[in-house]
Amino acid sequence: MAVPLKRVYLDHNATTALRPEVRARFLEQLDRLGGNPSSVHSSGRAARAVLDEAREQTAAALAVHEDEIVFTGGGTEAIQIALLGAVRAAGPNACLVTTAVEHSAVLGAAAELAREGHPVHRMPVDGVGRVDIERLITEIGTSRAAVVSIQTANNEIGTVMPIAEIGRRLQDVGNLAPVFHTDAVQALGRLPLALERSNVDLAGFSAHKIGGPLGVGILYRRQGVTLLAPLQGGGQEGGLRPGTENVPAISAAALAVELATRDQAVAADRWRALSRSFWDQVQAVVPGVLLNGPPLDDSARLPNTLNLGFESVGGRELDGRMLVARADLEGLEVSAGSACASGSLEPSHVLLALGHTPERARAALRISFGAQTTHEDIHTAVEMLRRTFLSLR
Repeated sequence: MAVPLKRVYLDHNATTALRPEVRARFLEQLDRLGGNPSSVHSSGRAARAVLDEAREQTAAALAVHEDEIVFTGGGTEAIQIALLGAVRAAGPNACLVTTAVEHSAVLGAAAELAREGHPVHRMPVDGVGRVDIERLITEIGTSRAAVVSIQTANNEIGTVMPIAEIGRRLQDVGNLAPVFHTDAVQALGRLPLALERSNVDLAGFSAHKIGGPLGVGILYRRQGVTLLAPLQGGGQEGGLRPGTENVPAISAAALAVELATRDQAVAADRWRALSRSFWDQVQAVVPGVLLNGPPLDDSARLPNTLNLGFESVGGRELDGRMLVARADLEGLEVSAGSACASGSLEPSHVLLALGHTPERARAALRISFGAQTTHEDIHTAVEMLRRTFLSLR
């Protein structure tokens, strides 16, 4: 009988497994609830009570008010409700300023707004993926931007943006201060977050990145921020997200948010140790491996994320999708970049924005650790990568 191939999953920026406690709550609520939270009968009121509790639990974990939490069908939806809603609410010629390295959720919304005639400015970044604050503030003032969207942490290379400093500087604009949005999907549970102190007006999160269920997103909307709902037809979630809420999944997601924020500091220290171990080992067995993004000891980087670049092998340029497939044959599950774009034939827009050539931008692997990743997984993954590159020769 053939021995089953050992597999190592290092793609936690794409999705994570349900935490045991979260799974237990999800199943409990599935068994217990049977009503629509918008119904006024007993079953409906029971579902509404659970939804209200989830909103309170999420708000407490994020240190915001419960009225500032909107549940959506995913992180992309949360982000696009925020951006489409804020820019459209600001008027027909309202300008959006963002960066060239944002997730496709932001860039997709920006493209739609541009099609509607809204000016959209994408700020360049430096060689490690950071935006220049002075240049950003100048651009905002020149364009009289209505909305600014800067990601908290990049999902491909792990670069952390100076959100608190940007939020402070935006307040200096005075009465013309734009609405400040951040895509915080990859930051939740990996970095300490302070939405109110950072003067963030809108932020998007996704439950399945932190051990929660798929299909639940969270939008933080500061009180007083006006949004035009992109979808119509129902009054749920303050009229911003019409449709019956998935109460069991939302309840489970709220617990995942609480646990992720509670465990963040300890988890980050462990991931930094795993990152150092992985990087030290992989350099010893894979010739020409490079680290894309900030240096490993840079405090402004996600603790769980490494993006590896590779030189050509035997004169042949490498392709990330091919590397993912070869690694998968060895039992290693990683990605070539964002899970939302990893099937694309185009090179990573993030690596291109860093100044890499298209060939270099294609030859990359994203490694991301999660709660279940162990040091044994790291050793095994490095050996799998060694065999992957040995097969290419």
